[in-house]
Amino acid sequence: MERRVEVTFPNEVVTHAKLRLTAVPGLAKPAAIITLDNGFDHTKPNTMGPGGLASLSTAIDEALAADPAFLAVTGKPYIFCVGADITGIPFVTERSQAAEIEALGHQVYAKLRTAPVPTFAFVNGAAMGGGLELALHCQYRTLSAGAAALSLPEVSLGLIPGWGGSQLLPNLIGVVGAAQVIVQNPLMMNKQLRPKQAVELGIADALFEPADFLERSLLWAASVVTGQTTVERPEIDRDMWDAVVYFARTELDKKIHGASPAATKALDLLALAKDGVTEAGLAAEREAATDLIMSDELRAGIYSFDLVQRRAKRPAGAPDRSLARDVTKVGVVGAGLMASQLALLFARRLEVPVVITDLDQERVDKGLAYVQAEIAKSVAKGRLTELKAAKLRTLVTGTVDKAAGFSDADFVIEAVFEELGVKKKVWAEIEEIVSPETILATNTSSLSVSAMGADLKHPERLVGFHFFNPVAVMPLLEIVRAEHTNDVTLATAFALGKQLKKSCVLVKDAPAFVFNRILTRFFGEIYNAIDLGTPLDVANTALDPLGLPMRPLELLQLVGPAVAAHVGKTMHGAYPDRFKVSPSMEKIVAAGQPLLVDDEINPAVVELLAGGQTPLTAEEVRERALAALAEEIRIMLDEGVVADSADIDLCLILGGGWPFWLGGITPYLDRTGVSEKVTGRRFAPAGVATLPA
Repeated sequence: MERRVEVTFPNEVVTHAKLRLTAVPGLAKPAAIITLDNGFDHTKPNTMGPGGLASLSTAIDEALAADPAFLAVTGKPYIFCVGADITGIPFVTERSQAAEIEALGHQVYAKLRTAPVPTFAFVNGAAMGGGLELALHCQYRTLSAGAAALSLPEVSLGLIPGWGGSQLLPNLIGVVGAAQVIVQNPLMMNKQLRPKQAVELGIADALFEPADFLERSLLWAASVVTGQTTVERPEIDRDMWDAVVYFARTELDKKIHGASPAATKALDLLALAKDGVTEAGLAAEREAATDLIMSDELRAGIYSFDLVQRRAKRPAGAPDRSLARDVTKVGVVGAGLMASQLALLFARRLEVPVVITDLDQERVDKGLAYVQAEIAKSVAKGRLTELKAAKLRTLVTGTVDKAAGFSDADFVIEAVFEELGVKKKVWAEIEEIVSPETILATNTSSLSVSAMGADLKHPERLVGFHFFNPVAVMPLLEIVRAEHTNDVTLATAFALGKQLKKSCVLVKDAPAFVFNRILTRFFGEIYNAIDLGTPLDVANTALDPLGLPMRPLELLQLVGPAVAAHVGKTMHGAYPDRFKVSPSMEKIVAAGQPLLVDDEINPAVVELLAGGQTPLTAEEVRERALAALAEEIRIMLDEGVVADSADIDLCLILGGGWPFWLGGITPYLDRTGVSEKVTGRRFAPAGVATLPA
């Protein structure tokens, strides 16, 4: 007996399952084709909520009643289905509702897996989460070479593949590939599979070009039904199954230290899948998913997802885009690593001439060589055609003659030594060369943009444009409004940020802006603990329960102790009562020793920093760090550094890869009580990014 749908999502955009019977050459019976379509274009992808599942269930029943040669499910143009409608999860307030959603998804999808006729998924576009799971329930899958996104991203949100995926995928492609897709990829900034990879893994049986994808899929399906095509799948190796899961657990613990309940449950379910697709395994999946739906981690994950998908695309405080000026040429002051990365990014995204300059030709040539080498790498990896590469090579040029190179530039950005005097000197020289309308941008990570422009004739056209390293990868761009920055400059900055495919956050001109200020205060407590005599291994692992992307010493080694010390001194100068100059940091910089050797703390550094007499426990270190974090965020909000705590969370997610299940950080501080203990109030009302009170 079919389950009656009791739960509804009030804001669900229902994806309708539209059935048609189609004659296919070589088949006596018609094929039943179900097309998923929510009535909007590809910018609003198909999702599955209770209404969508009900529509699909009805369509499958009607299709099977027509006794077709086969049944196939496909999607509207460019989109198959991107998964469950997570916008409805905040309305799920009872565990019984969560259990019902889980049971309904399993019940409807199982109709495809157990159908009396062959079933096919014609994956014509993006297929994520519950959408990819739908395809896995079909007996065969074709895939478009133009599919832009293929993944099971649930673990990144604090969930698991909950409509059969945790059991079906490992029994289709083996436990190694399944662990990669279900656990590893989501924790690597939600890495997507390319269509060719999906075929190589065995997720899809056939790959066709987008132009005639549906026609070729129909003919291929007919050939399978008639026996002309035999789909052979390799036998699943179950001998090493337990060892693979054990290894995955070990690697997961190194990465997030047990901080993600979803990742742990996903591995538990992969272990169960060793015995095949069983009712016990599917029942365990339903139970685990139900538990996670009712967790604070998932609510924080959905909050994070909403920040990245919505707030990041409509930045708070951005001026009207109609004020933005066109940028037809870019100048880059500096030819070091950061400047060279910027030059390549502007050329690739804007496709306009980009000129780099530096103090001498040798430095300019080194910067140009970097750009040329990166272009060559992209060609070798198939990310750029030779034709596009040739164009980029002509767009990026270099000169030591700023007047000749920059006189007609619409936008000039500097990435020179992080010292105020140096930067002021650069802008004094550039202002004499460029037109009064040229936008000037600084990539400073901590210096005052207002102070930088204090002596300019037109300080209103100076803006902070703080990128994160590596420039091509990190999505965050902090756009800093200085004291005199006008709306035209700001609108142009936001328009450029969008063209560069960055997520922009408007920031007030304050020391170290958002991300670096928070990180300096937060990790400053770790260095303070070391100063007190806390063993390095204790201090370094104290934040493990948060599951941050890197431990403090690993991040310090990546950033460079000298750079971190410089930012720390800048912050100490601005706020000496809260940001201290760490003697331990000074010793590390002076010694020049690597902090880690083969991923272990360098014994020489341990010896170097020995001597403190009042060591702290890991719990004490963590409590101090979280308290400092809550205090600093509250101060920043009171100062108006950003419009809302959501912007701080967005900066941490996009600038540092902080986990979705933390919600950035403020939801975690709220639900653990740190916010109220330290500041007397929450950052968001109860029920925002947490379970309802």
